[in-house]
Amino acid sequence: MKLWEWKALRDEQEIYYYNSFRNFIPEEFAGRLERMIREERERKNKRGVVFLCIGTDRSTGDSLGPLIGYKLRQMRLPKTTVFGTLERPVHAMNLERYLSVLNTCYKDDLIIAVDASVGSREHIGFVTLGKGALKPGLGVSKELRAVGDIFITGIVGSCGSYDPLMLQSVRLSIVMQMADCISGGIGLVEKFCVSRAFV
Repeated sequence: MKLWEWKALRDEQEIYYYNSFRNFIPEEFAGRLERMIREERERKNKRGVVFLCIGTDRSTGDSLGPLIGYKLRQMRLPKTTVFGTLERPVHAMNLERYLSVLNTCYKDDLIIAVDASVGSREHIGFVTLGKGALKPGLGVSKELRAVGDIFITGIVGSCGSYDPLMLQSVRLSIVMQMADCISGGIGLVEKFCVSRAFV
């Protein structure tokens, strides 16, 4: 699937945008994520929750996923599994292996895919949240398999450039701000709704 085809599909989905630098309300993000988890678990008859944090620590712009995975591991959230950290990133070279593990060992779990993404220039620094699969690698013209029941992305650059080197020039402050917002919101889901979403 090409980038324009994926964008057309995304236009039909309900996607929520959160500005990580201005007016980000962790409770609002957490509340919507908790509802999505609850609805999708009931609809798909899933039990556990897996966060699949995609990206690499070798590129600033693509380090959002591993940073979030690292922060989630530090939180020690009960009843959740986290794949993709700074120490053990999930990226294009090993994604298929992790998907095989998920299909074999985590068939009863809801998969929440987390990744950096590209978008319009005015949305750089925004976090997106929605139901459905995430398609890693589209921003740099890589064809990777779609993954996830729910997706969370952080927009790190403009989709006007498909150059992988663009990700190297993304400011770390943008990535860290989104990583703090996303991981903090996920932590609130567990604290607010452990009986409904994570048990």
